[in-house]
Amino acid sequence: MNAAVEPATVGARRGLVWGFDISASGAEPIETALPDITFAAPPGMLRWLHVSLADQWTRRWFDDSALPADVRELLLSVDRHQRALVDGDAIAFIVHDFERDFDTPATAQMGALTVLLLPGCVVTARLHPLCAIDVVHRRIQAGAAPATTAAALDLLLSGVTQVASEVSADLTATVQAAEDALLDDGHEPDARALLVVRKRSIQVSRQMSGLRAILARLEDDDAVPRELLPAVAKHAQRTAAVEGDMLAIQGNVRLLREEMEMQTATRTSDNLYLLSILSALLLPATLVTGIFGMNTGGLPWTTAAHGTALAMALVAGSAAAVFLWLRARGFFRQ
Repeated sequence: MNAAVEPATVGARRGLVWGFDISASGAEPIETALPDITFAAPPGMLRWLHVSLADQWTRRWFDDSALPADVRELLLSVDRHQRALVDGDAIAFIVHDFERDFDTPATAQMGALTVLLLPGCVVTARLHPLCAIDVVHRRIQAGAAPATTAAALDLLLSGVTQVASEVSADLTATVQAAEDALLDDGHEPDARALLVVRKRSIQVSRQMSGLRAILARLEDDDAVPRELLPAVAKHAQRTAAVEGDMLAIQGNVRLLREEMEMQTATRTSDNLYLLSILSALLLPATLVTGIFGMNTGGLPWTTAAHGTALAMALVAGSAAAVFLWLRARGFFRQ
């Protein structure tokens, strides 16, 4: 993903990150300060405002609006879990997305994107810069013209699922490379890297699960305008597909870790087997040397000219006898 630098939210903008009045022929940027902007778009156009919740002007703007109280509460709530609310003509919901930094396309931190849908107007709000809304911004700048609320919802949800799909593709490639390295070359992947993959896949899985619940909520609500339902149904399927990909990645990581543990256990077993054989072969030699090391009278070959050679021969012979006995008993693996 390419990092995009959002416009500054200080100075004359007063909380407005970017805004467009959009018609079928294109999008016109809004340069007015946020307190002077209303939800009403020019006739035949859609107004899309993206604002920063970190700016107090945004909070004042929402507080001073004629939105229903429960909608304003959702927009400004510190509780950022994914949920949806329908009140009259207003549809508000919160979805999760990966935060980004100005020098990092996507971080490992999840943030919340608040969305307000009104007739002829879309307002998106965030506390920290997010990846999905950057995708939307780039598409509008490149010529996308969602002139209706339904088209804007489709574009917004496409941005969210695109980011999740790109994360899914990256994680899948990482897991497949680790599997190939382990199964083909015997190189174990970094356990910490697999932990990062698992953590990120769980993040996306929870994100998609929450988004799917929101879409199901909207699809079942009779107050939701009928023209929004095709976009809702379309992205419910895409969300389910991405969630399935995340579950598959988690399953592959689990199998990969099990394979790593099995290979580690096999190597440990082989090492213990080798040590056991060596111990068995050296045990008679240890016994013989122990006997000859006793400071007692009557030890054999103490005065013989070749006593040491005879003792060494006894050591080798006893080890050889144990070796032949172990082989006869089938202790040596083929």
